[in-house]
Amino acid sequence: MSQQVAGRAPSRNFTITGRVIIALLILLLAIMWLWNWDWFIPIVESQASSALGRKVTIEHLHIRLGATTQVAATGITIANPPGFTATANLATIDRLYIEAKPFDYLRHQTIVLPIIEIDRPTARVRQLPDGSNNYTLHMASSGSAQKSSGNPPEIGNLIINDGAASIIMPRLKTNFDLAINTQANRASTTGDDIVIAAHGTYSGQPITGRFVGGALLSLRDAAHPYPVNLQIANGSTHASVIGNIENPVTFAGANLTFSFSGQDMANLYQLTAIPIPATPPYSITGRLDYTKRTIRFENFQGRLGSSDIEGTITETTPTDGSRRLVTANLASRRVDLTDLAGFLGATPGKATAPDQDAATKAAQAAAAARPNLLPATPINLPKINAANVELHYKGDTILNHDTPFDNVVVNLSIENGRITVHPLDFAVGSGTIASNFDLNPVAGILHTTAHIDFKQLPLARIMKATHAFAGDGVVGGTAQLTGTGNSVADILGHGNGQLQLFMNQGGDVSALLVDLAGLQVGDAVLSALGVPQKTQIQCIVSDFSLTNGQVDTKALLIATKEANILGTGTADLTDEKINLALDTQATHFSIGSLSTPINIGGTLKHPSVLPAAGPLAARAVPAIALGVLFPPLALIPTIRLGLGDKNACTETLQALHAGHPHNPK
Repeated sequence: MSQQVAGRAPSRNFTITGRVIIALLILLLAIMWLWNWDWFIPIVESQASSALGRKVTIEHLHIRLGATTQVAATGITIANPPGFTATANLATIDRLYIEAKPFDYLRHQTIVLPIIEIDRPTARVRQLPDGSNNYTLHMASSGSAQKSSGNPPEIGNLIINDGAASIIMPRLKTNFDLAINTQANRASTTGDDIVIAAHGTYSGQPITGRFVGGALLSLRDAAHPYPVNLQIANGSTHASVIGNIENPVTFAGANLTFSFSGQDMANLYQLTAIPIPATPPYSITGRLDYTKRTIRFENFQGRLGSSDIEGTITETTPTDGSRRLVTANLASRRVDLTDLAGFLGATPGKATAPDQDAATKAAQAAAAARPNLLPATPINLPKINAANVELHYKGDTILNHDTPFDNVVVNLSIENGRITVHPLDFAVGSGTIASNFDLNPVAGILHTTAHIDFKQLPLARIMKATHAFAGDGVVGGTAQLTGTGNSVADILGHGNGQLQLFMNQGGDVSALLVDLAGLQVGDAVLSALGVPQKTQIQCIVSDFSLTNGQVDTKALLIATKEANILGTGTADLTDEKINLALDTQATHFSIGSLSTPINIGGTLKHPSVLPAAGPLAARAVPAIALGVLFPPLALIPTIRLGLGDKNACTETLQALHAGHPHNPK
């Protein structure tokens, strides 16, 4: 009996165990049957919302566990910030599919994601007129996560299907759309290429663009440099970047060719945030390289209007958050100075410059039609404040046939909005024009000081531009200026200072006056002055003062052996009007009896040089009655500085003061 009971116990135990197993299997099947991964959506949404600082919602979540775990989320939205008036969400994704290898993380603490696939991602980037936007994310700090994870994630192929984005920023006059996709590349072993196409308007100008980049996996693959092909057209500006980058994540190993062209480099400010004055049409190509905080555009060559241009530009972003520093070392083998007129606020280039579009030609025509000569375009102080600049430029040969300059050297710096040019030098034959400028912004207005020295400039080189006047003299002098305003016209129109110019033993005065007058009445001018043909100039002495934009002739003498031509009068730099007069004081009575004062009027851009009306009455008015005095002896040290110790002007002044009773001693 006891044996039978003992024999049945194992069978009963097995029956109980079997029932438990069956119950567990039924429970597991029930759980599997009823299990819904959507139960975890609130947890995922909370984590994502905390990470992005925006509300994130998910419609459905699907997970298939395994050595390669598959995760799919559908109906994803990323909301706008609270109170943002735009109705559409910042971003939506129809479906996000991710493959992950959890055992790699357990073994190596590395997140491995072989595939990320995104279906129909859409972003709507908006900026309201008041400046508020929906794209500034307040993301949670990931410092602790980085410390704990150890290795960065390894991402395999990224697949994007029918991606799109729209960007609207009224303040920047910007409204453009992006189409974002990936495409298979048979030559690539790292995955699909990324292709982004853009069209719309940027900064008020039409924009089109196309970017083709390598697969996401190659971002960290040093053995496969990341390929880049970017083409952009924004208005008249065209740019391309072609090449590869060894490691875009660490900003290292760029091998890129950067080419850009357009009608005006000033338009590049919208793309680069680097302030550049207006220029004529340009085309430039060079090598683009960068480190984490420095971008270098090096060994570039190209043209700027009629000039060639080459050099290197470096932009560095300081770690302390201060202004960016742009360093430019530029040179031209042959330069047309009209191409650099934009640095003075004038319209650069000329009508014959190549590749000008209709708008550029219209700007040239408008500049030529302006009644004023002094550039009135304001210096854009906000742009100047955008970066600190160190510019070094040398033009080896100046092309302009109408200017006497041989070459130019410029060192320009901008620091916290203050512009310093030290020096701006021109070579004129064996002489130099050396100048320094300082433009200091105070309460939004530039306070300018300038000093210019004219040292032993050969007259023949200066007058070569006239194609007629000849002579072997030397020109020298000095100029000082202080003024306020944000354009050349404003600075001079509110300026104070002086200009002193001297010429030593030049060519014949008749040719000089005809050339300077540039009028058909040149012979009448000479006749009125009573100066014989081919009269040789012994010296010219001029001394002008500037007071609040008003020029006053303190002294003007053109001395010859036969006569001394004296000048007096004023000029208003505010409205650019001239009111000057010349009168001849003969060294021989016969010549003096023939003279008539000459009036110089009109404007700086269109002066008129005519004999005074009523010649008989004019002849009866001596120069002294007009307030004309010979230049003072106090000018002699300045004359010697510009012309050298031995010069005819010093001797002429000393002789005139010794023999002229009307001059104060």
